[in-house]
Amino acid sequence: MKKSYTYVISDIHGQYDAFIKMLKKIKLKDSDILYVIGDVIDRGPNSIKTLLYIMGKDNIYLLAGNHEYMATLCLNYLLKEISNDIVDKLSDGMILGLLEEWNKNGGGTTLNELFSVDKETRNRIFNYLTRLKLYKELEIGDKKFILVHAGLGNFKKSKKLKDYNIMELVWDKMDYEKLYFDDKYLVVGHTPTQLIENNENPGYIYHSKNNIVIDCGCTYKGGRLGCLRLDDMKEFYV
Repeated sequence: MKKSYTYVISDIHGQYDAFIKMLKKIKLKDSDILYVIGDVIDRGPNSIKTLLYIMGKDNIYLLAGNHEYMATLCLNYLLKEISNDIVDKLSDGMILGLLEEWNKNGGGTTLNELFSVDKETRNRIFNYLTRLKLYKELEIGDKKFILVHAGLGNFKKSKKLKDYNIMELVWDKMDYEKLYFDDKYLVVGHTPTQLIENNENPGYIYHSKNNIVIDCGCTYKGGRLGCLRLDDMKEFYV
């Protein structure tokens, strides 16, 4: 019997072709598990296509990133039937501010793609996004991992994961040179490794003080999609 593996990937950002190429490269089996730690959507051309693929797989688990969070805030209004209450909120600028922030971060491509699918699919996507978990704790062999999109904002060793708020988990950047845990690996995405100061190997998975950053900037020119196999820490790139 072939061994089953656990993989982690992040920040696909609508790059469906690269994602499928990665699945073929790692030869993902039904018995394997893949965690995607946020930011499947926005910027790239195929956010909804990628998201629907993930939604259709029982062994691929998506954790929320800041882009999924922004999407749910906006879609909470955009997918509702037009009413006087919604019109008032649109006119007072509340939703316009959310939309502007989302669009500034690449949400326009996702929104255009979303409204090219039928209403039932749109609602199914929205319901899926609202149920995403914010973190995952794993123990594989003799290693322990915490998977989260951005990091642990306002970190305290005594603070339980369930006590972090959503902004601390999906928006706040971590200190990559800080040892958060002696006995656990903190695996994050959010910031392309090309942007980590003094990184001698930009665009590849970054390791420092039990911190592992796996966003390799696949949506940017010269970037790539990275994937880490947690069982043996083997890295894969497309």
